[in-house]
Amino acid sequence: MAPKHSPRFEKLCEEARARVRECTIEELVARQKAGENPVLIDVREESEFGRDHLPGARHLGKGIIERDIEQAFPDLNAELVLYCGGGYRSALAAENLQRMGYTNIISLAGGYRGWKDRGLPLVNS
Repeated sequence: MAPKHSPRFEKLCEEARARVRECTIEELVARQKAGENPVLIDVREESEFGRDHLPGARHLGKGIIERDIEQAFPDLNAELVLYCGGGYRSALAAENLQRMGYTNIISLAGGYRGWKDRGLPLVNS
């Protein structure tokens, strides 16, 4: 069950979501089935990633992504699909990466929970 967030946090996230590109889980799955392999970045906490994550995902948590993104992905045009538990933290991270000059950032609407709820595969670390 998704945690109940505070109204100010939800407002902040909704504002960020309005400024970033999002894709649905169905769109991501369709792209993967078509042979596309966008880079997936899990921005959840390390402990969350350690339990399980989307196949092929790399971990760059919300707390460090801005610090470490340039080392991991120096190409400002790299397509990066960010996800978190439900789509809030990934929207905030996506907005910050856009502010840093990244031009092809996508936040996965529904995030990990939406993926899991659809019975899609997860990888245990």
